[in-house]
Amino acid sequence: MTQRTGKPGAVILTGSFPVIRRNPLYLDEVTRRGLRVLVITAQSYREQATAAIGDPDNPASQITEIGYVSGDFTVQGAFLAGAIAQATAWRTTYDIVGAYAVGDYLAEPTGLLCDALGVPSPGLRASRACRSKFLQRWYAPELSPPSLTIPAGDRETADLSGVTYPAVVKPAGRASSSGVETVHGEEELRRRLAGYPAHEVVLVEAKVDGPEYSVESLVQRGETIFASVTGKETTDSHARTFVELAHSVPAADEGVRDAVLDANRALLGTLAFADGIAHSEWRVGQDGVPRLMEIAGRTPGDGLLVLYHLATGAPLEPEIIRIALGERASYPRPTRYARQVYLEHVPGKLADVTVEWPEVEPVWIGASGVWPDILPGDPDDAPTLRAVLVHQPRGTKLVPLASSDDRSVSFFIDAATPGDLDELEKRARAAISIDVVPD
Repeated sequence: MTQRTGKPGAVILTGSFPVIRRNPLYLDEVTRRGLRVLVITAQSYREQATAAIGDPDNPASQITEIGYVSGDFTVQGAFLAGAIAQATAWRTTYDIVGAYAVGDYLAEPTGLLCDALGVPSPGLRASRACRSKFLQRWYAPELSPPSLTIPAGDRETADLSGVTYPAVVKPAGRASSSGVETVHGEEELRRRLAGYPAHEVVLVEAKVDGPEYSVESLVQRGETIFASVTGKETTDSHARTFVELAHSVPAADEGVRDAVLDANRALLGTLAFADGIAHSEWRVGQDGVPRLMEIAGRTPGDGLLVLYHLATGAPLEPEIIRIALGERASYPRPTRYARQVYLEHVPGKLADVTVEWPEVEPVWIGASGVWPDILPGDPDDAPTLRAVLVHQPRGTKLVPLASSDDRSVSFFIDAATPGDLDELEKRARAAISIDVVPD
């Protein structure tokens, strides 16, 4: 990292303000280098962001300035002009030495900012393709399931004769599993297509029946310096939706790790991924071949940063910032197995959450969105329940899980072996109760 002018040095972080705030290590890493923190986030977060940065006890008070952008989260490129306008204004005041996308919807604009500023980024191709599922199919057809891209204006006339069922229909630019469903025939597919907003591009593809995985990769100057396979569970096991219910770090399925890592390596090369962290998602069918579900050029979501901290004893955020600033980065291999589990609930009004476990109380995240510090133990610790988080405020109307935002309670566990982790999960599930008042 070199500052190139007499202006104050600064780093731009982009994405959801609650995610930036709940990962204060990003802010700590920037400020300890004597750099200013600039944030670009959605206009909808203005009220909570203003309160957070005005509180000296809140880690968000390290933020120097916040730029707010407006747009529709389901429209690709909706935030681009706002991000460019804000960064243009800052460029006259600050020497911007790095930028990093914490969340999906500003990942592409961040790549463009980095390209113009001459600072490390995934690269233009990766920044664009990682925000579009149909572009991922275009660049890497050999890694993808058979698919059909339906432009927004072609819903009624699209030729669906080549679709095999069951099929998965998904909006091409959304995140958090929103709008993704299984369909079993053409009539059902046409009904589902008609239900999406008129502007959305939709992807229809053959459903891959098999376990799901993600790969978290740290890439620097085009070289993968760390990659690890995460096991996943989704509501697809018993519903039409694909909301994520569990993440296991690292995946215990040793028989598929090499195949998934090989496919991920080929994908990163195809997209010319240069600098940053990549989060790719895969399904392995009965033929044993990994098929790409999607890839994102930003921090993995949910509690994956916490899980890697629990599994390795080292946080990922400092290495991500090092890559963004062009400093040499490295990361250790996992020495424990860690898991985050999201509990399913019955619909109704959330009344309470109880935990029958010594020295563990549920932490209500509520409107603040701030997670507690969930710190790792020693590699030889006994199997441990680290935390139980309640992601919705009391009184929230809980609904069937259709997207990640609908989930209510999760817990974090870690152990020395996969078997110990599975046993601990059973005990933790039995100890946690979600009390719901029926509608």
